[in-house]
Amino acid sequence: MPVVIVEMWEGRTVEQKKQLVEGITDTFTRIGVPKEALHIIIQDIPKHNWGHAGRLASETD
Repeated sequence: MPVVIVEMWEGRTVEQKKQLVEGITDTFTRIGVPKEALHIIIQDIPKHNWGHAGRLASETD
C-alpha cells in the first residue's frame, strides 16, 4: 500500500487538491499500482511554519 505525502503551503482550493490527487493516482496506476491501494495525504503548512534560508516563508511575500 503506497502512501504519498504532499507537504505544501496552504492556500489551494479543494478543486486544486482534487486535481492533484487525480494526477498522482493516474501516475501510480500507470506503473501498476491499483488505485484502491494508494493513499495520498495532503498537509497544508502555513507559511509562518515554513523556513528557508534563515527566514520564514511568510517574510518573503
